[in-house]
Amino acid sequence: MEKKSEINGHAVPNSASTEPMLERSRQRSCCRKVLDFLGKNMLVVLTVSGVLVGVGLGMAVRGAGLTRAQMTYFAFPGEMLLRMLKMIILPLVVCSLVSGAASLDTRSLGKLGGIAVAYFLVTTLIASGIGVALAFIIRPGVGASAITSNSLGLEGVSTNKETADSFLDLARNLFPSNLVAAAFRSYATDYKTVAVGNDTNGTILYQKVPYGTDTDGMNILGLVLFAMVFGVALKKLGDEGEELIRFFNAFNEATMVLVSWIMWYIPFGIVFLVGSKIVEMDDVVPLVTSLGKYIFASILGHVIHGGIVLPLIYFGFTRRNPYSFLSGLIAPFTTAFATCSSSATLPSMIKCVEENNGVDKRISRFILPIGATVNMDGAAIFQCIAAVFIAQLNNHELNGGQIFTILVTATASSVGAAGIPAGGIITIAIILEAIGLPTNDLSLMLAVDWIVDRTTTVVNVEGDALGAGILHHINQQELKKQEALQQQQQRGGEGLEAEQEELMEVRVEAVANSQAEEETSPLVTHQAKAPGATPEAIESVL
Repeated sequence: MEKKSEINGHAVPNSASTEPMLERSRQRSCCRKVLDFLGKNMLVVLTVSGVLVGVGLGMAVRGAGLTRAQMTYFAFPGEMLLRMLKMIILPLVVCSLVSGAASLDTRSLGKLGGIAVAYFLVTTLIASGIGVALAFIIRPGVGASAITSNSLGLEGVSTNKETADSFLDLARNLFPSNLVAAAFRSYATDYKTVAVGNDTNGTILYQKVPYGTDTDGMNILGLVLFAMVFGVALKKLGDEGEELIRFFNAFNEATMVLVSWIMWYIPFGIVFLVGSKIVEMDDVVPLVTSLGKYIFASILGHVIHGGIVLPLIYFGFTRRNPYSFLSGLIAPFTTAFATCSSSATLPSMIKCVEENNGVDKRISRFILPIGATVNMDGAAIFQCIAAVFIAQLNNHELNGGQIFTILVTATASSVGAAGIPAGGIITIAIILEAIGLPTNDLSLMLAVDWIVDRTTTVVNVEGDALGAGILHHINQQELKKQEALQQQQQRGGEGLEAEQEELMEVRVEAVANSQAEEETSPLVTHQAKAPGATPEAIESVL
């Protein structure tokens, strides 16, 4: 017979019979916690699962021997994802920057902008330094002189652009001559050969003459600058500009609603985006074997910069755990890994930074579009490694001046690198031209860029996100200082009013007493009594 004990006169089962009930309640609470976690992080779980499923699907389909046409059909859902993300970039960048610049005070806008530019330049310069250091430590090009584009069956990359023209094009794109055309075209210098006369032997002399052309691709740099200046101009208008500011704010919010809808398609699109890349790639074993040290050095640089340097900078400014901040950004990081595009990751990055990490909308929508355009830490790392790799490949010893040139050129040229897949390859040509190295080995970089570009993009967007977090923290600190100053001023004003009231009371008392005792004082002035005036009237005048 089961033993029972009494509590408050009621028979209850002993502890042995209550253990199963406690166990069941624990299981229910665990299940509830798991369900709550999945409910809150469903999109993150689906996005990460999409990458894994895409890898498995790509490996499975790879052996099916698909034709080119069948590969295109297989990649169609992934292509649709990229098209949707690129579709939203233009309204998102323009509207978020106009509303962000218009909502911030002009003084704080200048201060935040200055801090952001300093942060971007310093982190990119550190990234370039890490890239050069790793290239000299690992030495990926030493002993690899047998590697050529022909031996690996790669096509050459034509790069006939002068370094000076590359930087001039950067300045020209900052000020587009046609804003409508800037939405889908950017300025680029091309060259034509012109006969300029004959030499003494009668041979015709030719000269390379630069001329301007338009290339396909959005001129985000020009649109960013225009949107910022236009937002400041609207703020200066005061009441007259309020209507247009409200329009851009509403447009911005509507765009973010579209982004939230697109984000639910991302897991499905990523499956086919990653899978199609695996299906399309040729035999990658000889490439990875030959260029393994270059790939290893690039990815190691991204891990050091993204996993150690950037979190340390964030911690130094905010004194908060950087990894808890980054844990709220798994979905945009996964999107960056799959799409290899900083610009395409911008919509989901803005949404997650605001919702998961509580960054002020005015800060995130002002700084993230700028960061996606000009902050390319990951690109700077692999560009510096690639430049040193090609120098080692050609048995070219780099001197101190050339190393300094690589650092500065990589930092500066990463600003103009397009936030698109393989956008950083062209900027390597600028670095090679600056230090006098041949550009015919660039096809080696392009062959494995699809591997390196994934970690490159993740580091690029991580730098943008941590920069937004730092600026948000600085802005919060400034607001607290202003509030404390205002409270101090209010307290000081109240104290001054109290002192003035006390002084008035003392004055009135002194005057009344002196009149009552008919005494005179050099410090108290008296008015002559008017005939028939009452004491109250005299006191009120005093």
